[in-house]
Amino acid sequence: MAFWQEKTLAEMSESEWEALCDGCGKCCLHKLLEDRDDVADDAPMELGEDLHYTNVACQLLDTKAGGCSNYANRHQFVPDCVQLSLAALPTIHFMPPSCAYRRLHEGRGLPSWHPLLHGGSRAAMAAAGMAVTGYATQKDTECAPEDGLIVSWPLYDETS
Repeated sequence: MAFWQEKTLAEMSESEWEALCDGCGKCCLHKLLEDRDDVADDAPMELGEDLHYTNVACQLLDTKAGGCSNYANRHQFVPDCVQLSLAALPTIHFMPPSCAYRRLHEGRGLPSWHPLLHGGSRAAMAAAGMAVTGYATQKDTECAPEDGLIVSWPLYDETS
């Protein structure tokens, strides 16, 4: 039995935790929330709020090959970069539905295209259209996320 099938997220080692990331890059896309007049601008997203993905990617995302171009130091350059942790799991609804961390937290298991099910190969993920490579664009850092296009493809989630 594979580690993700026999361990909870809390029981995983750091290397197992990191291996869950499929490298799709969806968390690297700029996102927009509907205006929320009743909360502070930096308030965390609430369950049930509408999150809209744009085609504008983080400056560190390698939009050709996928993955972060400076993962180890990403918070130096992008202070609000996603950092998933056990503490963040109760608010993981801000991650795309196809995210392995979110899926496991919700009891849904890994999708059939996940690299862990294909010897580490990302080919099945790419064939399923689950990576941002080829879809995302990078604008210069002065460009606001709302200058991009709102897209729906990051929300696609295979149920198996």
